[in-house]
Order: sequence, then C-alpha cells, then structure tokens
Amino acid sequence: MGKVYPEIDSRLGDFIAAQPVFFVATAPSGAQGHVNVSPKGMRGTFVVLGPHRVAYLDYHGSGAETIAHLRDNGRITLMFCAFDGPPKIVRLHGRGTSVAVTEETFADRLAEFPAPPDMHAVRAVITVEVERVSDSCGYAVPLMDYRTERDLLLTSHSRRTAEDLVVYRATKNAASIDGLPVF
Repeated sequence: MGKVYPEIDSRLGDFIAAQPVFFVATAPSGAQGHVNVSPKGMRGTFVVLGPHRVAYLDYHGSGAETIAHLRDNGRITLMFCAFDGPPKIVRLHGRGTSVAVTEETFADRLAEFPAPPDMHAVRAVITVEVERVSDSCGYAVPLMDYRTERDLLLTSHSRRTAEDLVVYRATKNAASIDGLPVF
C-alpha cells in the first residue's frame, strides 16, 4: 500500500541516493503536446537539498523537453525505483525551475553538488520544490543487476568545445518537440 510523506526524511533520502537511475516526467500546459519521460543517471548528478527541495544536473542531450515544459508550467515528477533489494518506488511531485549554464546564478546552483562527474557537458541545473512525497510497493519492478555507469554522454561531449556546445544548444536544443522555447 502506498503512503504519502510530509517530507523527504533521511530514510527516503538514503533510498533516493542509492538509486543509480531515476526518471523525470513533465508535460506542456493544455490538452495538446507530448508528455515526456526521461531516464537520468550518473552518480553525483542528483542531490537532496532539504526536506522539500532536490536538484539534478541536466546534460546536453538529443532534446530539451524538461526545460521547455518547466518554463511553460513548472510541473515535474521524479520517480526512483528499486531494481535490487526490497521493492519500492518513490515519487517526488513538485514545481521545477532550470538555471542554464549561461545564467548568472548557475555557479550558485552548481555549488550545491558535492562532486559532479564532469561539468563540461552540463546544460542546466534543475531544481525542484517538492510538494508531494509518496512511495508505492514496486512489486512488478524487475530485479536487475547494476554493472557500471555509462560514460558515452561525457565522452561524446568531451570532443566539443564550449563554442560547439553553444551552437549545439542553439540548433538542437532551442525548442521542444511541440515548439516550446527552451532558453
């Protein structure tokens, strides 16, 4: 049976920190547009900042739906699943904001992470003010063995200069698939 919690306590925070992957869901306003779900990973890219506040590093990628949706309406859900150990799913519902690498406050947001793996490819910091914390059983989530982190995202961007990444954002990450502006 699922439960709603008043906040992210230390037990839930420990569970969240132990998961090697989490999922981010957002959607544009209104009945039109595409709901987006993105898997995220890499140790050191997610932090619990308080009982109602979390953040994660957003890396350059094939799209920028999350940032566009947050600019549109701020709604976001983060989901963490136990793929080993006792079955559990934790969802964090809230309002998110993004601070792009080009913004003045980016360094302040980045300082909230203890040891990010690679800063070169970071596009933004996503911060979520958590309004609802819940868990559910996760009985249908498969047991899987974690092998290692993938480094393809970091190595693919390591070949790009800072100027290349500016062009990448302008050409590949300027708008969502529904045409919403990203930056």
